[in-house]
Amino acid sequence: MTITKKKRLVNIVRFFVLGFNFLIVILPIYWMVITSLKTNPEIINAQKITYFPEVFTLENYISLFNMLDYSSYLYNSTIVTMLTSICVVILSILGGYGLARFKFKGKEGMLLFFLITQMIPSILVIIPLYIMFSKAGLINTRFSLFVFYMITNLPFCVITMRSFFERIPYVLEEAAYVDGCNKVQTLTKIILPVMFPGIVAVFVFAFIGAWNELIAGTIFINTPDMWTIPVGLKSLIGKYNVQWGALMAGGVLALLPTGIMFIFVQKYVVEGLTSGAVKG
Repeated sequence: MTITKKKRLVNIVRFFVLGFNFLIVILPIYWMVITSLKTNPEIINAQKITYFPEVFTLENYISLFNMLDYSSYLYNSTIVTMLTSICVVILSILGGYGLARFKFKGKEGMLLFFLITQMIPSILVIIPLYIMFSKAGLINTRFSLFVFYMITNLPFCVITMRSFFERIPYVLEEAAYVDGCNKVQTLTKIILPVMFPGIVAVFVFAFIGAWNELIAGTIFINTPDMWTIPVGLKSLIGKYNVQWGALMAGGVLALLPTGIMFIFVQKYVVEGLTSGAVKG
């Protein structure tokens, strides 16, 4: 077999593998979208499965807003998610810079601890946190969700940000010091603009982790006015029936913010993740 035929065969196999992975990702999203546009009888008809709506309707979206206070859920999710993402990015920058540039006793142990935390399911810390939050009067507050999301997202983001810092030559900082910059000026004016893709990647990771989280929102929040979007949509799943149309409509609306964000930042996310994976 010639080299040209081998390359062609490799490209064909690669195309089919990528195409299969694409279908696995896109089919659930497609099914959610078309279900949200179907009438209720068409959705629950087990005798006839339709892969395209016979009659397009927006009644599921109307029903969603009639049954739920979706705007309140959107507000709660946005506040908690944005606050978490911004704080995670700031603390990750400071922590990652310290771990990448400074030598101190216990540094390796700290990195090992951060890695170990990623092996522990977050559900294991919810009960101890619930007890502490209950004693502190933080149950049914957005702050309790903020603390939990910070705890679960920060270790990985610090490790990732450390990798970004280690890829930047230290001579850039030395040159800035020679020009009269202090450490803060060097970090904000020289280093951070260079590693902007890494910052975007960390922000997106923290955003998705907080936006899609369900279990903590269910346990820490008691009243509907404080629910986030995942918790609000969960209420559509009853003991004896499921409001599939409204649930799919809510899923589509919940997917829009992250989808729109990825359209604008996907270039930076890919560049940042691949750069951070070079050295850990």
